Order: sequence, then C-alpha cells, then structure tokens
Amino acid sequence: MAPAGRGCGRRRRGRRSRTDLLLGRHRDALTGATEGLRIAADTGQRRIRVYLETVLAQLAAIQGDEARCAELTEEALVRGVLPSRVHAVAARGLLDLGLGRYESALERLADLVAGPTRQGAIAALPDLVEAAVRSDRPERARDAADWYAAWAAQVRQPWAEAIALRCTALLASDADSGGGVFERALELHREGGTPFERARTELLYGEWLRRSRRRNGRNDARARLHSALEAFERLGAEPWAARVRTELRAAGESGRGRGADDQARDDLAARLTPQELQVVRLAAVGLSNREIGAQLFLSPRTVGYHLYKAYPKLGVAARGELPRLDLS
Repeated sequence: MAPAGRGCGRRRRGRRSRTDLLLGRHRDALTGATEGLRIAADTGQRRIRVYLETVLAQLAAIQGDEARCAELTEEALVRGVLPSRVHAVAARGLLDLGLGRYESALERLADLVAGPTRQGAIAALPDLVEAAVRSDRPERARDAADWYAAWAAQVRQPWAEAIALRCTALLASDADSGGGVFERALELHREGGTPFERARTELLYGEWLRRSRRRNGRNDARARLHSALEAFERLGAEPWAARVRTELRAAGESGRGRGADDQARDDLAARLTPQELQVVRLAAVGLSNREIGAQLFLSPRTVGYHLYKAYPKLGVAARGELPRLDLS
C-alpha cells in the first residue's frame, strides 16, 4: 500500500485535474490527468486511476472521440465508486449530445439525475436540458433547469448563472423572449467561466437568431456563430465545430475567408482528431499498436481503430505510407 502522503497527493492531483477541466484549462487537465494516471497505475491506486480516467473521458467527449471516451469510462461504469460512475455517465451523455444523438443523451442523463446520484450530477443538468429541447421533449427539462438555477443562485458565480440563463432561454415559451436572456448569459460569460461553455451559448444563440424573424437576424447569427466556431476549433471540439459550420451554411454563408486557421485545417495534421494525431505520429516512427497503447493508455485494439479512421483522412492505405507524410 502506498504511503498516506502519496495517496493524498494523488487525490489532490485528481481534484486539480477535474478543476482545470471545469475551468476550461483543457491542456492543464490533460497533462495533469495523464501524469496522475500513470502514477496511479504504477502504484496500484485503482480508485484514483479510474477517477482520472473520467477526466480524460470528458475531454474525449468534447473532442468527439467516441472510442477513447468509451474505453476510459468502461471500468468506472462497471466497478467505479459513485463519483466516478457519475462522471462517466456524464461524459458519455456529453458525447452523445455533441454527436447529435439527442434521444440517447436524454435517456442517459435523465437516468443519472433521477436517483441518488442527482446531487453529484449538477454539471450534467444543462446537457440534459439541451438534449430534451432538441428531442422536442422540453417537459423533461424543466425540473433540471429549475434545479440548476437554484444551485447557481446559491454559488453566485457568473459562469453558473450564465449557464442557468442559457437553459432558461432554451425553454422560453415566448419565441421573442429568448434573445434578451441569451444576451444576458453572454454578458455573464464574459465575467468568467470556460470558453467551451461560452461557445455553446453562442452556438445556441446563433441558432435562435437565425430562426427568429428579426430584421438582421441572420447577420447577427453569423457573428455569434463565428465566435463559437473559433473557440470550438481552438479546443479541438470537432463535433461542436461541425454543428456551427452547418448552422453558418443555413444562415446563408457559403464559405469562409482564407485565414491562418483555414490554412491550418488544410494541413494533414489538422484533418485528424487530437487522439488520432498522437497515434499516427507514433505509428509513423515505427511503434507497434501495443507500444503506442502503452504510451497513450489505450488498448492495441483502440489504437488500431484510430489508425483505421485516420488512413482515409490522410489519403493512405497502409501504415508503411505514414513516414512520408508531414505530420508536424
């Protein structure tokens, strides 16, 4: 058994990684959780390891990496303690939401908040609200929205109040009343919170503006959507960025100006998800699937899946073609 001091240090690392994630410091969360996971695995601290896996699962969910998210949540769902199970379900629910599987997200998250796990599932309530509204089941969202609003009023943090207002705007019965609520939410987002949550509010507001009958609704929508797209692309949140691009096309925009970000997306490396890029780079220097998995805490099967997904994006048919590509 590890000394108590080391165990406390690993628990602090776990809490720090979760805090970094909640505050939008995704790179710090990834670095801290990955290092903590390695140490926990080496010292046999299963509970801490599983908890840290759920931090990485949340990041994978944001990026739309389904295989990675599933792998990182499997043990938490089967044998994890309550906090880890809650975080695992929330990660899978967020993944479903980002990929447009709204019914699946709704059922998964509704089960999570219906029982004794509800108190620990506060962060998942806004996801449930959005999933319910997009599934045309707003009645299933009202209780969650009210509960989150009450919690936000207690914690009195601008970012929490902003998300609560986003939920209110989504459920507004008056088609014209949502705009002012969205505007107030964005004002609060500017006082603090995560770029990911602010971008989600901008996306939803942009969708609302496009559908509204305001005189300049489409122009206003495009401004919000471009801001959301920049944030999602910077965070590697590809499913969410794809939703914004679809909405921009619906708002009448046929293409974007050619800037540095657009050129970067034309580069080979930018065609891949962050996880695919890591795997492909290691495969390009000759590592086997097992060796890559050992470095990235993936199974050889998942490594193979990432390569399978990456090959057509890169225009190659086999592993031997990877060394000739510029993956910088």
